[in-house]
Amino acid sequence: MEPPAPSASELVGQALGSAARRAGIDPAEGATTGHVVWAAMGGWRGILEAVLPSLAFLLLFMVTGDLVLSLLVSVGAAAVFTVVRMLQRSPVGSALGGLVATAAAAGLALWTGRGEDNFVPGLITNAAYGTAFLVSGLVGWSLIGLAAGFLMNEGTAWRADPRKRRVYFWLAIAWAALFLVRLGVQLPLYLAGDVITLGTLKLIMGLPLFAPMMAVTWLAVRSLYPRPAAAERHREQ
Repeated sequence: MEPPAPSASELVGQALGSAARRAGIDPAEGATTGHVVWAAMGGWRGILEAVLPSLAFLLLFMVTGDLVLSLLVSVGAAAVFTVVRMLQRSPVGSALGGLVATAAAAGLALWTGRGEDNFVPGLITNAAYGTAFLVSGLVGWSLIGLAAGFLMNEGTAWRADPRKRRVYFWLAIAWAALFLVRLGVQLPLYLAGDVITLGTLKLIMGLPLFAPMMAVTWLAVRSLYPRPAAAERHREQ
């Protein structure tokens, strides 16, 4: 008899959990909070890959006002990171994703001739992620819970535990708030065409907000499950 096909929620949990594990985020491993947050950001290389293209665009546009030059340098920086990873035979997923996003944003800005359009993909991302986390929490299928359930080998069994459901609900709402606050702050600046302030706030509201949110999420999820040593002592008793 063939095993039943995985449900949509199980497939989503598997995809999210696998992505988290590749990023070094796995509550079952018992890593320190600092290590997990650092891994989630990709270390120094990940931080540079996330920040430098946007920072280069912002500084050059602020100093020269030359949209084409600013975009070319921004895309060039992202391309250099990708090439370096390829030459070092390192995983290129994050760098390649950053290059594609940077190039797409630059292409849109070049097409319209408006510097603020370089930030449109980021606005769309914040709207999509914010909505996804919000809806998942409100319908009782928190994306955080789905990922953690896969990582902790319990699938969707966490939904039968009121404490876990409550924690995963609020974590989903917190992540939704992060993305939607970014959108709420940055969208008016985009509509006003304030490229410098928009670029500055995008950097400020990026990793500096992501890191503490990741730390809170890690601590909250880990608190829901006994540590391996504690579980072993419990079985011995």
